Amino acid sequence: MNRVVHFEIGADDPARAANFYTKVFSWEIKKLDGNMGYWLVKTGDEKDPGIDGAIMKRNFPKGSSTINTITVEDADQSKEKILQAGGKQVTDFESIPKVGKFAYFEDTEGNMFGVLQWKGYM
Repeated sequence: MNRVVHFEIGADDPARAANFYTKVFSWEIKKLDGNMGYWLVKTGDEKDPGIDGAIMKRNFPKGSSTINTITVEDADQSKEKILQAGGKQVTDFESIPKVGKFAYFEDTEGNMFGVLQWKGYM
């Protein structure tokens, strides 16, 4: 099966982006040694579904990236954390039948991402 196994988030300021994602989602982020400008991201425990990835110096123009969706336990609480950390809300939350509560946000680097509170949490 062909699965996504790693993600990369492009950033004008990788340290600022690492700070944003650590504050909002409590991800473990560590900069690799050297001048690569590459920060490894651990998003959770191996027993939970999901993937890990990286934050890197932006090599491509804004808007040329994939949009990642992040599951959260409380969408409203996550919204507050995102806004306090310098992010922006792009769409209002909507209820997706049999799925949950969803909205798009933008990080401090202008990258879009989704926030999903599974219906099981509602």
